[in-house]
Amino acid sequence: MTLALLEVTKLRIVFEAGMDDEGNPILKSKTFSNVTKAATADQLSQAALAVAVLCNDTLNKVERNDIIAIVG
Repeated sequence: MTLALLEVTKLRIVFEAGMDDEGNPILKSKTFSNVTKAATADQLSQAALAVAVLCNDTLNKVERNDIIAIVG
């Protein structure tokens, strides 16, 4: 029997830091490790919004990055 085990969860917050010469957005991101694996999407969103308030750049998107090991 094959199992999928959640090993690591990270939170990535992407900000819009301005525009380039061609009018495309310049994106920069910050990744937070050691995020609890049981965190819900709502909890991660609230954490990202709390961090975004402290930043000068505009919040573009929030990503959850999970690393899952396939064992079997």
